[in-house]
Amino acid sequence: MSAKLAVDIGGTFTDLAVETEEGRWTAKVLTTPAAPERGVLEGVRVVLEKAALQPSDIALVIHGTTLATNAVIERKGAKTALLTTEGFRDVLALGNESRYDQYDLNIELPQPLVPRRWRLPVTERLDNTGKVLVPLDAAAIERHVAFMQEEGVEAVAIGFLHGFVNPVHEQQAAEIVHRLWPEVRVSLSSEVSPEMREWERFSTTVANAYVQPLMASYLHRLEVGLREAGLACPLFMMLSGGGLTSLETAARFPIRLVESGPAGGAIFSAHVAKQRGLTEVLSFDMGGTTAKVCLIDAYQPQASRTFEVARVGRFKKGSGLPLRIPVIEMVEIGAGGGSIAAVDSMGRITVGPESAGADPGPACYGRGGAKPAVTDANLTLGRYDPLLFAGGNLRLHPEPARDALAAAVGGRLGLSAEMAALGVIEMVDENMSNAARVHAIESGKGFGGRTIIAFGGGGPVHGYRVAEKIGVKRLLVPSGAGVGSAIGFLRAPVAYEVVKSLYQRFATFDVAAVNTLLASMSAEAARVVAEGSFGAPTTEGRIAYMRYVGQGHEIAVTLPSRDLTPEDVPAIRALYDTEYSRFYDRPVPGSDVEIMSFAVTVATLADPVEPAAEVADAPAPSPIRHQAVRDTATGEVEDWAVYDREAMAPGAMLRGPCIVAEAETSTLVGRGWTCRMDGLGYLDLVQEA
Repeated sequence: MSAKLAVDIGGTFTDLAVETEEGRWTAKVLTTPAAPERGVLEGVRVVLEKAALQPSDIALVIHGTTLATNAVIERKGAKTALLTTEGFRDVLALGNESRYDQYDLNIELPQPLVPRRWRLPVTERLDNTGKVLVPLDAAAIERHVAFMQEEGVEAVAIGFLHGFVNPVHEQQAAEIVHRLWPEVRVSLSSEVSPEMREWERFSTTVANAYVQPLMASYLHRLEVGLREAGLACPLFMMLSGGGLTSLETAARFPIRLVESGPAGGAIFSAHVAKQRGLTEVLSFDMGGTTAKVCLIDAYQPQASRTFEVARVGRFKKGSGLPLRIPVIEMVEIGAGGGSIAAVDSMGRITVGPESAGADPGPACYGRGGAKPAVTDANLTLGRYDPLLFAGGNLRLHPEPARDALAAAVGGRLGLSAEMAALGVIEMVDENMSNAARVHAIESGKGFGGRTIIAFGGGGPVHGYRVAEKIGVKRLLVPSGAGVGSAIGFLRAPVAYEVVKSLYQRFATFDVAAVNTLLASMSAEAARVVAEGSFGAPTTEGRIAYMRYVGQGHEIAVTLPSRDLTPEDVPAIRALYDTEYSRFYDRPVPGSDVEIMSFAVTVATLADPVEPAAEVADAPAPSPIRHQAVRDTATGEVEDWAVYDREAMAPGAMLRGPCIVAEAETSTLVGRGWTCRMDGLGYLDLVQEA
């Protein structure tokens, strides 16, 4: 027997899923922040025991983690230096000189990961075509190496002006550094982010260098730990763009892992949508630390090539460190089960982004946490069974939860612990709903006709209320929802995206130059994919990022996955006008279009998906108990029936209010909603007219 094992490390829980031809088993254990591999190995032991499998039965391990993201946010990465073109050492601090809040006189800007003392200028210069204007000063590199060694620098980023066009000076500098300092890790902007715009390119390269020693060390410890546990199979890593890659590539470009966990959740939702034939869905993933919202159309999550990390302005675009990497586009907010509730100076309830995490965790964990979190509020409202939380692996304690809510929220507002909990849950639900609204508006889309696919430990708990707030009438909770991101890893293709800049205008489009670039990018992506595809057939996608001349931002347009011909040029221009009109209502007549960058993705073919079969109605099971729940919509307390999900037969129908309980989560069915088990074992919730 062979099996695939997926592991997703979150800020609070580590989720695992193992799958064979006979079935799927899941587990959820607390994350161990000091040494994440310990939580992984404990989870592996638990899930293999559930599945009655031996370590040698596992043929493949797929892993995603928030470790790289947390290192940047918490500023716990390596001491990093930047070698850059003379005169450009302050690019990281200047950014693009925009202000994310125009009217805040005391605006706080994100601090660069590299202090100015370690941003080291080098005499060299290329022009915008890659021609060498000033040769590289090799002696300066040698002096800087000696200085960095004296300063205790642990990683080096190299980013020169126009290095994305011609990497010769970056490569020469790296050779000198390696010759004098073989053990240091070096990141080149021409490899990490070979695109124009110095700030984004340098920021991404620095972030890659900043997390590389940490990630390389962790991945090595994990690989050794898995082998010692008897898992001698390949280990693949989930990328932020939704594909899988080898351990070697992940260790070289760890910055591409920053959104690996949430990306798995989006892949999971897309797979479920395809099974159910739902062409327009909203993926809603609420875990222990954050909530993630992603729009999925035609079974494909929205993609982007920009991402911000460590925002200093909450929800404020432009207030974080920019990363230029392929990423699934989503909104991520600090609204998870561990998000801490408080009352601000204006007497308003606030939730997050600070999280209690796994250690000490919310007050109800009984591990020393004293601040109230969302999980404490849910428990106080009767929405959780304290004995069955996280599959019974973690017993919850109601009294510390009530005490924390009363002290930090109720006492400030003159409310009981129960009403304080109600306010906390309404606030977190509104925060998530507002994030979904903003994401849809920024994408030029709406919620009409969409279905929410809710997963993560908290998604099914909060899903129906979020749906009510944004006007969605249908909610789907797949099986294994509590560990949805880990299951998504099992559905992801082996894939890799290469992005490079080549400036082109349609009026002077050089078909030969573009074809040469795309062919080289295709070969590079194919080489990376071949490391883990084991000869499986692949598919290729090509995209050009273009804009009207003089504009500041690009729109992605799909290109044919073949050599272009002169006849393709006007057709591609027409596609751009159509896509631009979707965002901005009408094209700009008489304006030429410029292409800034190209992207090529090579991926293994997705497994065929069998559509869900219709099933006849079946009787509802008997409730396993009743429990008092305070309805967050009305504030009233009444007895809700609790049903065991495993006891529901396909076709069984329930009417809210009720709770459907399972090992890793619970699905709340509000008043006015029905819940039916479909042929795939998914819970299909519909709001009655």
